[in-house]
Amino acid sequence: MCGILGIVGQHGSHVNQLLYDGLTVLQHRGQDAAGILTDTEGNFRLRKSNGLVSDVFFKRHMLRLEGNVGLGHVRYPTAGSSSRAEAQPFYVNSPYGIALAHNGNLTNAEELGMYLRDECMRHINTTSDSELLLNALAVELGERSSSLRIQGDPHINIETIFGAVSAVNDRVHGGYACVSVISGYGLLAFRDPNGIRPLVFGKREVEGESEYIVASESVAITALGFEIVRDVAPGEALFISSSGHLFSRQCTPPASYSPCIFEHVYFARPDSVIDGMSVYQSRLNQGQRLAERLLESWPDHDIDVVIPIPDSGRIAALQMAKALNLPYREGFVKNRYVGRTFIMPGQALREKSVRRKLNAIEHEFRGKNVLLVDDSIVRGTTSAQIIEMARDVGAAKVYFASAAPPVRHPNVYGIDMPAVKEFIANGRTIEEINATIGSDRLFYQTLDDLIEVTQQPSSSVVQFDTSCFNGEYVTGDIGPDYLQKLEDARNDAAKGRTHVDDAVIDLHNDDV
Repeated sequence: MCGILGIVGQHGSHVNQLLYDGLTVLQHRGQDAAGILTDTEGNFRLRKSNGLVSDVFFKRHMLRLEGNVGLGHVRYPTAGSSSRAEAQPFYVNSPYGIALAHNGNLTNAEELGMYLRDECMRHINTTSDSELLLNALAVELGERSSSLRIQGDPHINIETIFGAVSAVNDRVHGGYACVSVISGYGLLAFRDPNGIRPLVFGKREVEGESEYIVASESVAITALGFEIVRDVAPGEALFISSSGHLFSRQCTPPASYSPCIFEHVYFARPDSVIDGMSVYQSRLNQGQRLAERLLESWPDHDIDVVIPIPDSGRIAALQMAKALNLPYREGFVKNRYVGRTFIMPGQALREKSVRRKLNAIEHEFRGKNVLLVDDSIVRGTTSAQIIEMARDVGAAKVYFASAAPPVRHPNVYGIDMPAVKEFIANGRTIEEINATIGSDRLFYQTLDDLIEVTQQPSSSVVQFDTSCFNGEYVTGDIGPDYLQKLEDARNDAAKGRTHVDDAVIDLHNDDV
């Protein structure tokens, strides 16, 4: 999962600070690397490196990131290398100069790579499918280059740009939301035909001129003082010229509007609205339904208190406590300077990190039967250690509730879920999972309930990508061979082998 951001400011302005501030708001979507690229008078200025936004950009970088058009990216890797070579945005100089940042995962990356290399003679310098996507776009724009002669808005041949996006959609498969800058021309944004990965755009007026923003989540739009216009539709593309003129086109008919439901479970910030659905409301609903199911199966429960696993379990826990008529207590204090263990490569690193990340408040546990609530259980590493921590500080009994169903299948559209054998739910019943993590009783949300309570009347979405729960992949092109290759790339041993030392010099290690 990554976060992307694109801004077109008024003529003569600089969007560097807006991009920086916007990336800090999207930092939860990726902590591995960050990058900003701006376009000033047809020249690209780029800074990207490993680390958090605050660690990558210094005053000297910001001063050089001039221009009223730019894009930004925060990354965590779904497979393979975490080197600076993989940091985005990526750039190619032909045609025109194109830069791109991407959130998602292409499921035909191997086939696409061979096509670009063998038939298009494009050089691919990393293992990132985002670089493949950029080159695929460059190829399609290059084939239409005779008609793309933009010398200001009156001469834009918008059919050329949207025709290239249509061809890219035909060529690539998977989940993707992209922002791209065509040097000297403007900002292009587009979303895959299933709408798996989120993309929202907004607008504001500054001194009589329109400024536009495109982002992974609405919170980045509102935090920067823009008004949300709407979500980019599945298969739709937007082009915003450097002078602030907006064009939109449904480049590919929507295959099925199927956004990833895991955004509403774990990844998105609760103050975001994605595809017309409030993430906060979705998580409240998940807690309400889980409490109702708990009461149906265990009306005479002996739970004394509901305690969330911070942070993403907090909202569901709050609503569960209300529905169960029980006290809600904060029993864990989180060290916010330790990254998400879900993202960290390597089981040993994750296990060491959990106790550095959370500390239990003994008073809230001593002698009590506690219900711990988390958004989901993936590997079970964190859950088992948190349950152990609760017992260590005196909890009499420890019950555990997951706002999501058992995760049994890999996500192939841009979430770094582990190899199947590393899922705690792999080959285990709920009773066996309960015994493995050491809880006294375990409650899971059902998939039907999760879908029902995540949907909201304000949205036109009628189905979700729920592949990590049921193994049904909305693009229809995922088979056993692909899943085996994915497992080989994502298991902890493979990630240890493919991590590239930052000392390696590469052509993409730009430092402005």
